[in-house]
Amino acid sequence: MTISHVAGIDCSTQATKVVVVEVATGRIAAEGRGPHEVHFGEGNVAETDPEVWWNALADAVHQTGFGDRIDALAIGGQQHGLVVTDDRGNPLRPAMLWCDLRASKEADEFVDALGGPQAAADLAGSLPIASFTAPKWAWLRANEPTIASQTRGVRLPHDWLTERLTGRAVTDRGDASGTAWWSPAEGRYLPEVLDLPGIELDASLLPEVVEPAEVAGMVTPEAAAFLGLRPGIPVGPGTGDNAAAALGLGLQPGTPVLSLGTSGTAYLRATTPSADPSGAIAGFADATGAYLPLICTQNCTLAVDAVTQLLGLGRDDVAPDTGVVMLPYLEGERTPYLPHATGSIVGMRPGTRPEEVLLAAYRGATAALLAGLEQLPDVGEDAPIILIGGGARGTTWQRVVGELSGRPLIVPEHTELVALGAAVQAAGVSTGEDFATITARWKTDAGQQLPARELQRDVVDRIRHVDAALRDLNRTPLPGSNRQGR
Repeated sequence: MTISHVAGIDCSTQATKVVVVEVATGRIAAEGRGPHEVHFGEGNVAETDPEVWWNALADAVHQTGFGDRIDALAIGGQQHGLVVTDDRGNPLRPAMLWCDLRASKEADEFVDALGGPQAAADLAGSLPIASFTAPKWAWLRANEPTIASQTRGVRLPHDWLTERLTGRAVTDRGDASGTAWWSPAEGRYLPEVLDLPGIELDASLLPEVVEPAEVAGMVTPEAAAFLGLRPGIPVGPGTGDNAAAALGLGLQPGTPVLSLGTSGTAYLRATTPSADPSGAIAGFADATGAYLPLICTQNCTLAVDAVTQLLGLGRDDVAPDTGVVMLPYLEGERTPYLPHATGSIVGMRPGTRPEEVLLAAYRGATAALLAGLEQLPDVGEDAPIILIGGGARGTTWQRVVGELSGRPLIVPEHTELVALGAAVQAAGVSTGEDFATITARWKTDAGQQLPARELQRDVVDRIRHVDAALRDLNRTPLPGSNRQGR
């Protein structure tokens, strides 16, 4: 079979996106997008009916006009979510998303049950927090025991879509490493976790973890008819969204990436696994057989956009400088782990202008990401930062990241890097080519290069001083601090 075009799918929190790529050249032949309905509710609730993803995927594929010419596909998906299904693969309740933080108590109990932070990190590669799948399952068992008892399948978002496409329950090491019941270092599900009293999950309810270049299955006739695809085309194992973006970039060890989305991430590709007991670094696996140590902040462009709406400003309506500091923890925070935190503004005076507050929001969100980046292992001392995500092309984001890092920046030409990475995987599993060969031919690393700016160390120090001073306050829930939705 000649492989001419492949599709990469990005099932994110807000939408499912599809890019169709010409295998020989890397040219983007077509794109499509289907939005999601997400329920954000009081008490840190964030849920989506998985059927929304399936319908959005159909919409996106039909928009491309390429459905009958797609020769292979793969899915990059939002990490950590919990999808519970019956024996026919039908969801029993809405999926709990990665940003659903109801399981913070269960996460603390989970870590204690494993013997404390160091033991938990050594075992699972990460300090499991409320975002991770295992604490979410513990929450479900404690709060919805009838649903838990009816569960015959436990999936991540991308797993559920892959199974719906192929009829086969599989996942990959990149996404499995965000569950806390699979070991990136040892490449196995962990009975030490699955048998805990708060978890008690039979491993047979979990998907098989397949190799990075293994075919997950073939598109079934039923899925093909609904999506407008040809039946029998191969499907890659898929992976988590950050691992997919790294794959799409052809990321080399030591080069850091900042992803400026609703939430923010900083990560790099590493050759050895991580085990950080502080919880700052998630010790994920990547989509190639290596590792992807990563820090994630809950509030990135979300915080900036909230301030622009509050003040009636445009995104680039910022002051040249300010002494105002904003800690942008509007939705609680994951790194640092402060699930009950709220946003704080310090240093305002009667003459403070709205444009200064907006600049402070940019700086606060950026400083949080860069503080995490400094903790990642083996970051090249002079390595540029690759900027991706929705904020990467924003002139103010570029300016602030440059000023607070002092590093040169690279802004890739491709914008849908998660979907592009999934397309790289689809091309590799269907043709047998090495992923690095594909990314080199497609020139996925091409982009704008921005020279280093002078490091504003005084601004960084001021933000960190305010953060340290308010840390105890942000550990305690305040009246009205629960998220009310977006």
